Amino acid sequence: MKGVYFLVAILALTSSIASAYDPSPLQDFCVALNDTKNAVFVNGKLCKDPKVVKAQDFFRHVEAGNTSNPLGAQVSQVFVDQLPGLNTLGISMARIDFAPKGLNAPHTHPRGTEILIVVEGSLYVGFVSSNQDGNRLFTKVLNKGDVFVFPIGLIHFQLNVGYGNAVAIAALSSQNPGTIIIANALFKSTPSISSQVLTKAFQVDKSIIDYLQKQFWTDNNH
Repeated sequence: MKGVYFLVAILALTSSIASAYDPSPLQDFCVALNDTKNAVFVNGKLCKDPKVVKAQDFFRHVEAGNTSNPLGAQVSQVFVDQLPGLNTLGISMARIDFAPKGLNAPHTHPRGTEILIVVEGSLYVGFVSSNQDGNRLFTKVLNKGDVFVFPIGLIHFQLNVGYGNAVAIAALSSQNPGTIIIANALFKSTPSISSQVLTKAFQVDKSIIDYLQKQFWTDNNH
């Protein structure tokens, strides 16, 4: 009888743990709403009827990116919006092309860890740890065949330090990891962040903030 009670207790514990689990979010926010008429489906996408699924749903061709922009780099995303077959699989990827001295500017992926392999050229890469860890900078120069991982949510970057073009392939641990380019978020938000906030945060004169807000901050992700 004691064995039965023990089994029931274990089952109760495991079921409570299971019911308390929430899947990771696949969007920036989800405001609760009781009115179903104005509600939308979130955390993934509606699924296609399996009877009409084709091989094409799991295929995408990725061309080399156009690096003729101020940053000299182009990210070609293969997230669920570009490849429907990724839905519910928890993985995605991107191709990153760099012109000489090209930069994939400091950014974060709020919903995914990134692992990157250099296919061509040499890259200086790095990420910054959280405040609690002292904002330590971890950097490495990567050459062809080298692999580096950027932990989920941390600010990271890649810079071409070779003499020619560079190419890297990144895999991410979410079908929709999201991308926040730091400069865009701070100086090109809609509407703009108050200059009073930015001048105090960066401890600089308002003229510097005005100058930065007028710059063309390239979104090199597509």
